[in-house]
Amino acid sequence: MKFQTHKMSVSIDEHSSHLEQFKEFYKQLDDEGKTIEILPHQKIEDYQLKAVNATLAHVWNRNEYYRSTLKEAGFTVPKIDSLKQLASVPMLKKDVIRGDKEKILCVDSKEIGQVHLTSGTSGKPIYTSYTLADQYVYDLLPKYLELFKESDDDVAAIALPYEFALPGLGFQRLFQFAFGTMVLSLGKGGYMAPIDKSLELMKEFQATVLTTTPSYAALLAEEGEKFGIKIGEDIRLKKIWLTGEGCSSPFRERLEKWWGCEVSFFYGSTECGVVGVECSKHKGYHVMEGHVKVEIVDPVSEEVLPYGRTGEIVVTTLLREGMPMVRYRTGDLGNLQKSKCDCGITMDVMQLRGRMEHMLRLGTEDYSPFLIEHFLMEIPEVGLWYHLKMDQGVLTIEAEKFRTKLSDEQLAAKIQKHMADRIGIHCEVVIRHDIPRTFGKATRVFN
Repeated sequence: MKFQTHKMSVSIDEHSSHLEQFKEFYKQLDDEGKTIEILPHQKIEDYQLKAVNATLAHVWNRNEYYRSTLKEAGFTVPKIDSLKQLASVPMLKKDVIRGDKEKILCVDSKEIGQVHLTSGTSGKPIYTSYTLADQYVYDLLPKYLELFKESDDDVAAIALPYEFALPGLGFQRLFQFAFGTMVLSLGKGGYMAPIDKSLELMKEFQATVLTTTPSYAALLAEEGEKFGIKIGEDIRLKKIWLTGEGCSSPFRERLEKWWGCEVSFFYGSTECGVVGVECSKHKGYHVMEGHVKVEIVDPVSEEVLPYGRTGEIVVTTLLREGMPMVRYRTGDLGNLQKSKCDCGITMDVMQLRGRMEHMLRLGTEDYSPFLIEHFLMEIPEVGLWYHLKMDQGVLTIEAEKFRTKLSDEQLAAKIQKHMADRIGIHCEVVIRHDIPRTFGKATRVFN
């Protein structure tokens, strides 16, 4: 099978797939000069219902676990009549698939072209298997040209993990095959790509786009100054995509000022791929409704919540052969809203509220680390490196100074007063001068 993606032609061995029907759907959009992101939302929902039913039929026919759970839930055929009925499909929990590479595998292992896995920091890793068609055909069918402005004129530096996890290779495929963009595969400070070499490569090839985590974007800027590389002059980016870690708007604004370019958020996971992307208005993540169907559920009752209510984000992938995720509980908190965005994109807007396991209990209230970071970063004398430590219900904020003549005691007092005034939190504050930098995912919360 030879398939023309956005910029490049890909040849994949011919085989029957439940996803073949959606090639024609996206080809018709291409012929009409349209993308799914601007369709009337009812048409998006019509597409999603067909894609969900195609996925349900696929997992029913190809996987014993999915088939048995659907039968236990009362299904005699793998079909729903409306997206509301998706609520009757059993949810997939992380613990069910941890450490089991075949539990939800829906193709012969010989058809798998790539395996990714999570870090396993919360237990055994979760394996995600992709066919070559998953990676190079179906994942590239939906186009989001209002959200992604990259082209073959750009040079994209990818400072994300290439080992095990999806992000590095996922973004590389996106930039190369969707936009024809030159890619600099930086990784994140590994043996072959120390920070000084990464910065020199970005400078030498005049990188215009950087994709990385919030903490690594801060680290690159810090180290650039140490190596005499002028951020904004020697390296002139026009865009930074942040993913992999939570990030508040004030943190983002600090990075924008430091790098001198627009910074946008990208939400996804190794298990589900792309889920949400910010537009230029920065008012939330537009759900990638060509790739996924997102629901918000009450974490306790498992009831599907309406627009505006905050709960757990549940994702169903729509364009997967190898290992579809059907109503996968992400462990992330958020809410959905109908899009009224000035950008013209009609896909639902999602607000993230952080991971359920990272919520901080202060008194009788739960606080998201996002929220605490938001108000902490409002203080210009506070640096981008901090820790939130909980011990017997008491929050201690460990923070660094940032270009200030305030004494440690003065800054600590300022932080305490600011947090009490702005959010009603009474906390201990320790000013540190040695918060460790990390090449991996930054750990902010110690509970």
